Amino acid sequence: YLRGEEARLRDLTRFYHKVLSLHEDSATPVSNPLLAFTLIKRLQSDWKNVVHSLEASENIRALKDGYERVEQDLPAFEDLEGAARALMRLQDVYMLNVKGLARGVFQRVTGSAVTDLYSPRRLFSLTGDDCFQVGKVAYDMGDYYHAIPWLEEAVSLFRGSYGEWKTEDEASLEDALDHLAFAYFQAGNVLCALNLSREFLLYSPDNKRVARNVLKYEKLLAESPNQAVAETVMQRPNVPHLQTRDTYEGLCQTLGSQPTHYRIPSLYCSYETSSSPYLLLQPVRKEVIHLEPYVVLYHDFVSDAEAQTIRGLAEPWLQRSVVASGEKQLPVEYRISKSAWLKDTVDPVLVTLDHRIAALTGLDVQPPYAEYLQVVNYGIGGHYEPHFDHATSPSSPLYRMNSGNRVATFMIYLSSVEAGGATAFIYGNFSVPVVKNAALFWWNLHRSGEGDGDTLHAACPVLVGDKWVANKWIHEYGQEFRRPCSSRPED
Repeated sequence: YLRGEEARLRDLTRFYHKVLSLHEDSATPVSNPLLAFTLIKRLQSDWKNVVHSLEASENIRALKDGYERVEQDLPAFEDLEGAARALMRLQDVYMLNVKGLARGVFQRVTGSAVTDLYSPRRLFSLTGDDCFQVGKVAYDMGDYYHAIPWLEEAVSLFRGSYGEWKTEDEASLEDALDHLAFAYFQAGNVLCALNLSREFLLYSPDNKRVARNVLKYEKLLAESPNQAVAETVMQRPNVPHLQTRDTYEGLCQTLGSQPTHYRIPSLYCSYETSSSPYLLLQPVRKEVIHLEPYVVLYHDFVSDAEAQTIRGLAEPWLQRSVVASGEKQLPVEYRISKSAWLKDTVDPVLVTLDHRIAALTGLDVQPPYAEYLQVVNYGIGGHYEPHFDHATSPSSPLYRMNSGNRVATFMIYLSSVEAGGATAFIYGNFSVPVVKNAALFWWNLHRSGEGDGDTLHAACPVLVGDKWVANKWIHEYGQEFRRPCSSRPED
């Protein structure tokens, strides 16, 4: 009895120290997506399993009371599912190796070449149960392209620790084998499904369902012997709304590096005053990034203190970002972020910011000729796939302001990131990395009022870090004498 009690307490103590290790830098934002996923999983799934386990049966009332007090503030299953999808998104866009991710490293594998995209100061490896949860999210969506590598890694890790049951784990080797076998069957690889099902029966010989599956797979292979040697080529799920996926992901994979741009004479750096008295004593450092579309980067546009103030003002009001869909605005999978809108009356910093933007661009940035400042936070795997800032449909909600279309975008980077998060211009074939406190400016419309198709752009997924930006969208009306119209389509 005493040995049993000691073992029970050792297991609970192990889990306690495991959770403590995830909170070592609790004062700083969680930037590593693997740490973010495991932290959400501990809070959403593992604690629940521990609280309701036999190991916690003694003194159970105190433990359950403590858990129930904070349960409503803990992540929901939707949060865990979203974190798993984020890992799969990073896996796709940056061509990350699942085995590497499970070890805590961020490596791109293309053929025999292995490239380290990011080297964390501290490794956060995933457990078999962690990998199983990611694979199961894909499995439940019928996405076997992603499910198979994650479930394979789960099986490998469970095999290595077989017999060492952890109280907080939801899955076991048998669960991983069962799901992986069916995923392979659905993908057309009957031989793998058979071998995994046979292995399952070694651990659970009384399972009649899996025994029936073994007979079914054996019959299929006997009827079609070619299936035993045919290699199954897994196809990545098609994304029908994204026609430029390869270009978008290729630009994201550069991580904003543009070495050849420095060889183009027409791209230059200068101190910009825009002939404004406001900027004469403190001109802004301007870098011309691209000419068609015309995109410039203004370095050190805001100070650290201003960026922190804007983030602090927005944080209590952050909500899931939406996009215009017909006459409505809806949350969608291809835009994962949170955003808030700030009026300039909220804080004097926002008034100063508007004056600075107006002085630099020469445009009227006061409502209704411009929108309120939108602050956006891209967390774990946060992204926004290729899109236009200007309206492309007459029924767009953007026209409700009765001030025309969005003529220009002024986007301020309010934070730095350790990797990823670049702004990619698809048809311009370039990307701009996150430069803390800098501002990116471009025209969305030609002088004729027609949309500039070359401004199709995307926010690449944040690989490591916590990305904050502020958008100031300026509309057509009110700019008639500041940016005169032209009938020439090339203007």
